[in-house]
Amino acid sequence: LFLAGKKGQAKGGEKGYWVPVGEAAESQGKGKGKDKGKGKESSGKGKEKVKSKGKGKAKVEWRPKVEVEGLGRKKIAEMSMEVRDDNPYSRLMALKRMGVVENYEKIRTFSVLIVGIGGVGSVVAEMLTRCGIGKLLLFDYDKVELANMNRLFYRPEQSGMSKVDASLATLKSINPDVEFEAYNRNITTNENYEHLLGRIKNGGMDCKSPVDLVLACVDNYAARMTINQACNELDQTWMESGVSENAVSGHIQTMIPGRYACFECAPPMVVAAGEDESKIKREGVCAASLPTTMGITAGFLAQATLKHLLKFGTVSNFLGYDALGDFFPTYAMAPNPDCGSNQCRKRQQEWKDRPKEAEPEKKAEEAPAELHPDNEWGICVEESTDAVATPEPPKEPKVDTKGTSVADLMASFKKLTSG
Repeated sequence: LFLAGKKGQAKGGEKGYWVPVGEAAESQGKGKGKDKGKGKESSGKGKEKVKSKGKGKAKVEWRPKVEVEGLGRKKIAEMSMEVRDDNPYSRLMALKRMGVVENYEKIRTFSVLIVGIGGVGSVVAEMLTRCGIGKLLLFDYDKVELANMNRLFYRPEQSGMSKVDASLATLKSINPDVEFEAYNRNITTNENYEHLLGRIKNGGMDCKSPVDLVLACVDNYAARMTINQACNELDQTWMESGVSENAVSGHIQTMIPGRYACFECAPPMVVAAGEDESKIKREGVCAASLPTTMGITAGFLAQATLKHLLKFGTVSNFLGYDALGDFFPTYAMAPNPDCGSNQCRKRQQEWKDRPKEAEPEKKAEEAPAELHPDNEWGICVEESTDAVATPEPPKEPKVDTKGTSVADLMASFKKLTSG
């Protein structure tokens, strides 16, 4: 992607996202001849042309401006609870001070692999980056398009870039403390599937241990089945997410192999009915997309990730969102004993055979503590034996009309007043 600018702009003078770096960007032509010393010219049509007569070829590498010019903050060695305007972690560490999270700084020890850096995945990646996650591994093979601009995260000047490269540049500028790996690969091919397995197994912070969690933010059946197969094979916990074709509902689902239903245990209705999986995504139909639904689903997924990693709150097996009815269904999904995945059935048996966790001992109820044991002022409360008489309500006086009706009385009253 090249920056569209005015003709004759000097190096580094662009106010856009990308700037040229390299020999040709130094404005010193290395060739011999009339154009020596002139370097490059900008055509102003979005792509800069380099003119250099003589020997050698000019090289230009385009990089994000924030990376080249060193914008943004420096790395921070340790998270601090100190409340300061220049501490990006102070409000996150407040969760620890308020008793929500026991040890928030542990977030730096976790690695999360995200497949699909689109409307949901890119926002989840940004949220986890801002939260100070230790490491993110990003997988996608699509490119940023102007049609994606109704969603969050991506910018128009990134159009044409691969999503992993565009997201990598943005995320690094947000938080340089996070480690990143980016792979522009289609995981559904045999070669790339093996690469995905390798990064799940060895993508931890030490590059030897497994990742702590896998997030699936893909929009097709084949990719979900691929991730399901990989995580069942490696006994890897993962979370699946999705947004409906009409953009008014979404969901997240936690997959713990053997404990909960895997994606193959409860496939989409089309597949469960024995029809062709290609009907899930209808040919020629432009799916609707709302940044609101995408953002809400991404928020649910990022929140569930934090709760799972930092061990606070409850992580639902399935959490849905219906925008039309403001309905948030949540329920558990047991694994299917007849699941078509051999690995899933294997994990189910392992879960049944696992050692049972000892139930925590119930503590005896303690007597309530005395509120003021010292009683500095010697105050005592005693029961009163003197009963306080309750006054009787006043009785309303009764008027004896001696059998005369109200109408007759009113007529006599009028005669008196008229006279």
